[in-house]
Amino acid sequence: MAAASIQVSETPLVLYTLRRADDALILGHRLSEWCGHAPMLEEDMALANIALDLLGQARELYSYAAKVEGKGNDEDKFAYLRDVRQYRNLLLAEQPNGDFARTLVRQFFYSAFADLYWRAMMASVDPTLAAIAAKSEKESAYHLRHSSEWMVRLGDGTEESHRRTQAAIDDLWAFTGEMFAVDDSERGPIEAGIAVDPAGLRARWLKTVSDVLTEATLAIPKNDWMQEGGRSGRHSEHLGHLLSELQSMQRTFPGATW
Repeated sequence: MAAASIQVSETPLVLYTLRRADDALILGHRLSEWCGHAPMLEEDMALANIALDLLGQARELYSYAAKVEGKGNDEDKFAYLRDVRQYRNLLLAEQPNGDFARTLVRQFFYSAFADLYWRAMMASVDPTLAAIAAKSEKESAYHLRHSSEWMVRLGDGTEESHRRTQAAIDDLWAFTGEMFAVDDSERGPIEAGIAVDPAGLRARWLKTVSDVLTEATLAIPKNDWMQEGGRSGRHSEHLGHLLSELQSMQRTFPGATW
């Protein structure tokens, strides 16, 4: 019999932590799909290492959410035994890999945000989250540097690489606004100094993105309409397919271990 989905007590701090954990897990899984398929061996290893960094972040955040919740859940249950509507990751993270340019654009947009976010979270009054942030920022700084270099390499490369990269930017831009959105559930942790208000990071994120894209001879889209929904559990069709693969073993053989 397949394992049933768990119930989660989504207090503000639990929900806040799960959102960041889900970002890392889902984006890390997307990057892991490149293993053995990247354009070159060096990049195959780089994407796998970034995926592992994100998985490590997810594990620490899930473990902390389980401790805060105190209902007997753990990192594996949070990762493998929730329904699709219980995931609260950014819509950007779940978007399909597409070609190599699309994957790097998605990573660049996210890393430019994550580096600022984790750096600010190091000042959290919550010692566990501050410690997770200190470790995560070191990783996100590398992720940003790596993806930025590729943006320049692809944008200012051949006519084909430029076209594909600009097309990816145009397509994924509408998913970037959700990174800076704040709802009622996060206002409490922000006011208490536990969390960071992401809206305050938008100007610096935009400058980082603009500087890199200018060097890469690429353009920021003029469209300012943004797609949201992931934070409240309203996802694209892509997440359901991703979770069917991610959860298949644990759902089929509940509690299985290596």
